[in-house]
Amino acid sequence: MDTKYMELALELAVKGKGQVNPNPLVGAVVVKDGEIVGKGYHKYYGGPHAEVYALDEAGEKANGATLYVTLEPCSHHGKTPPCVDKIKKMKIKRCVIAVLDPNPLVAGRGKKILEEAGIEVVVGVLQEKALEINKVFFKYIQTGKPYLFLKCAITLDGKIATSFGDSKWITNEKSREKVQYLRNEYTGIMVGVNTLIKDNPRLNSRIENGRNPYRIVIDPHLRTPLDDCHFIEYEDSKSIIVTSIENTKSNNKNVLSYQRLLDRGIKFILLDGYDFSVDEVLDKLGEMKIDSVLLEGGSHLISRAFKEDRIDGGEIFIAPKILGGGLSFIDGFSFREIKDCFHLENVKYNIIDDNVSIEFHKNINNSLKVGD
Repeated sequence: MDTKYMELALELAVKGKGQVNPNPLVGAVVVKDGEIVGKGYHKYYGGPHAEVYALDEAGEKANGATLYVTLEPCSHHGKTPPCVDKIKKMKIKRCVIAVLDPNPLVAGRGKKILEEAGIEVVVGVLQEKALEINKVFFKYIQTGKPYLFLKCAITLDGKIATSFGDSKWITNEKSREKVQYLRNEYTGIMVGVNTLIKDNPRLNSRIENGRNPYRIVIDPHLRTPLDDCHFIEYEDSKSIIVTSIENTKSNNKNVLSYQRLLDRGIKFILLDGYDFSVDEVLDKLGEMKIDSVLLEGGSHLISRAFKEDRIDGGEIFIAPKILGGGLSFIDGFSFREIKDCFHLENVKYNIIDDNVSIEFHKNINNSLKVGD
């Protein structure tokens, strides 16, 4: 029965996708005498936690009931009061937790407080599924770096564009529609400046009630166009250029472009030199509270991310088309032996009409074990 109700709590949790970052996805269910008397999920950042919705719905029936929650209840004051206080006040008898919270502000304290209050606590029910739905949160809270998710559309022979630069459209309409949901799910979307110049992408989420991501362009030599560029047309202060600090100096030919872009509301991440590692970019984005990034290209940036082994997961959309020549989605490195190549983990295959997508993600490291 614990598994059954935790499955429901997990289904509720994922309803918060794209709305709660950088908070985790959490679902909660209250059960009394075999009857579900309350349920809820974390709906938006800064709003009530899942336990609050579930306990409020249960009301007096929470007395002596079991609470199922996908992540350890919080024990600290943040934007909302500690959930453990409400759980105690509502006289929950038993609390079943899928996984402990890696946040140092919680980190087993919620479990301990509940146990000290005489509440039976069970940890580890459907833990792997709970880790999976919160892979972004676990990566960010444990490392301070955003979760990096690759999105790529390729032909059967691995090309992302013709030799003349044409890339519209490799995949079908349903595949492209799914990408809009990915853009809504992740906090930032990142491309290289060549992609920006060639494709002039909007880098937004075109779904109803969607949330536009931060738009991030890697542009060491500050070649971002000042006119006829969708990237600089937004007025939401969510466009970010990663460039060299050299471009801000008065004797540099790009200083005027830098100032004009600043005047347009563009944010900058300034790094030394002109050859940036993906890792240092992720560090800076993490400092800006960007917990996840959708990497959309181009080939140089994707290749660098693979070479540095910084891609945490992804979805590669494959169309039944063959270009022969053209721009490959991976370039710049090779392996002598097959055994040394990058091997995608936890692979899932999706059929999207005449397209196939390969989803993958690295195994999630949870430093807090069930018994902690």
